[in-house]
Amino acid sequence: MSIIKVVYFDEESASDYLDISAGGKAVASSEDVRDRTSKLHGKMQAEVAAKFSWLPFLGGSAGIAGGAEIAQSGQSLLRKTLSNTILTDYLSSAAKDERVQKLTKLRVTAPEGSMAFAKMFTPYMVMLRMEDAPIDLARMDETLAGAKGYYELLGEDSGGTIHVLRFNIKAFRNNYGLADLGRMNLTFHGVLVGRTANKALDMKAEMAVGADETLPSAADIVDAKPTRDDLLLNVYDVLFAGVEHVG
Repeated sequence: MSIIKVVYFDEESASDYLDISAGGKAVASSEDVRDRTSKLHGKMQAEVAAKFSWLPFLGGSAGIAGGAEIAQSGQSLLRKTLSNTILTDYLSSAAKDERVQKLTKLRVTAPEGSMAFAKMFTPYMVMLRMEDAPIDLARMDETLAGAKGYYELLGEDSGGTIHVLRFNIKAFRNNYGLADLGRMNLTFHGVLVGRTANKALDMKAEMAVGADETLPSAADIVDAKPTRDDLLLNVYDVLFAGVEHVG
């Protein structure tokens, strides 16, 4: 199997994972990355400088513009090279690490009433004009993005087992988003971080954390029958999601 499309990659978490996994080799790895990127940076600067070598003859301002474009292109290449290096190093390390769970063939959905469910629709609310609405619909997306960094979706496998998948909203690649995950056949890499009940993902439940709640009586506990929403589900922080080619 090989990855042919990257949909999501939590680069900061993956970088931490690589540093922890490398142990004493982390410094050497960092130096190796710097050496590789410095060489590519220098090569890129030379190529761009040659391309705009005629600019100084057009005047000082043109020369400055050319130099600024060279610097900007070099920085862009540097960032892209660093990002791709972390990605390839991560995929190589995670492939042989049992602590990173590979989750495949999942049907991914957003729990109705959850913040993730709301976040899927708030970008479209900018187009709505409802003067009598009790809240500013156009700012809901901005508010949700600031209030919560990770969003939970449910991933159900062919056997009916449900997992909670947590996504860093800033880690999506290639203009993908939460709404796209349910339409694709993806492989997820996750780290088990805890357990939670389905009903705890409801927006009201999240906002009620720390509030006074009426505890059930002993009789209520004995008589109650556990429901699907009461079952504790494994929670995975997703490091990577992509499309694999099965050859």
